[in-house]
Amino acid sequence: MVAALSRAGHRVVVTGGAAETELTALVAGDCALDLGGRTGLAELAAVLADSEVVVAPNSGPGHLAAAVGTPVVSLFAPVVPVSAWSPFAGRVTVLGNHDAPCRATRSRKCPVPGHPCLDGITDTTLLGAVHQWTGES
Repeated sequence: MVAALSRAGHRVVVTGGAAETELTALVAGDCALDLGGRTGLAELAAVLADSEVVVAPNSGPGHLAAAVGTPVVSLFAPVVPVSAWSPFAGRVTVLGNHDAPCRATRSRKCPVPGHPCLDGITDTTLLGAVHQWTGES
């Protein structure tokens, strides 16, 4: 997904906590700026506020992006109800299979082999959701 966004001309920034630097480096690869472990809450809020759109899982950064007024494309695993836990803002697109077997398990790690709730999100679907907010076609 990072490579697809980069190929489409988007500048991609990957964020994460200090304990996630190996993961953020892997995700960023050579297509994105890796800020893993380099931002506190205030710096992260500033990065998100300066972004045209934020792509994030159902976690804190998606909610923070919505709070600072940035459109969010939420890659939402339905382990908790989307109606209660998606970012609360008018400019949010939620992607993912909300009828997947992991639905409502409240699991912190995917309890279903193959991650069917998120694996169906194609690069084309993601780009379409991003472009909905950027005005691109």
